[in-house]
Amino acid sequence: MAGELLAVVREARGGSEEAFRELYREVQPGLLRYLRGMVGADAEDLASETWLQIARDIRSFRDEGVGFRGWAVTIARHRALDHMRRNRRRPVTDVSADVLTEMADWHDTAEQVIRLESTHATIAFIATLPRDQAEAVLLRIVVGLDVEAAAQVMGKRAGAVRTATWRGLRRLSQRLAPDSADGVTNAVRPTPRRAR
Repeated sequence: MAGELLAVVREARGGSEEAFRELYREVQPGLLRYLRGMVGADAEDLASETWLQIARDIRSFRDEGVGFRGWAVTIARHRALDHMRRNRRRPVTDVSADVLTEMADWHDTAEQVIRLESTHATIAFIATLPRDQAEAVLLRIVVGLDVEAAAQVMGKRAGAVRTATWRGLRRLSQRLAPDSADGVTNAVRPTPRRAR
C-alpha cells in the first residue's frame, strides 16, 4: 500500500482533489484513533486542524523516511501536544478494564487491540497507559507505522519505541487477563540485543 499511497500523494501535491480525498479516506481513520488516544473528546477538532495544515503544506511534503502517514501523524502529534499543554490534562476516561475482560479471550495482545481498535472504549483503554506507552501502542498498532517511522514521529530511538510498545501491550494484557503469569506472546516481545 505504501507505493500506491506515494503515487496518490504525488497526484495530491499536483493539485488533484480526488487524490487528496483518497489520502483522507486512507489516513483519517488511524489518525483519528491516534488523536482520540492522545486527547479524548477533542480528537475530531484536532484532526480537522491537522487536515487543514496538510492541505496547506502538501506541496512542500518530502518523504523523509516516515512516509505520508508518518508526516500526517507528526502534524497531528504537534497539535495534540499543544492542546495538552494548553489544557494541562490527560484524556479523561470512564472506561474500566472490566468492560473489556468480558470479551472473548485472544492469545495475542496486539491481535486483540487490532480487533478492538474501532471502538472508542479500546482507544480510551489504551489512553490509560503512561503517555509514552500509549503513544507507542497507538502509532505502532492502531496507526500501523513501523518502528523507525514511529520513532521519528515521537522523537525517540527505535529501541525506546519498541520497549514502550512492549511495555504498553504487556500492561494492557495484564489488565485484560490479570490471572495470567505473563500474558504476552513472543510475537510482541522486543528482540534482545546481542552483545557486540
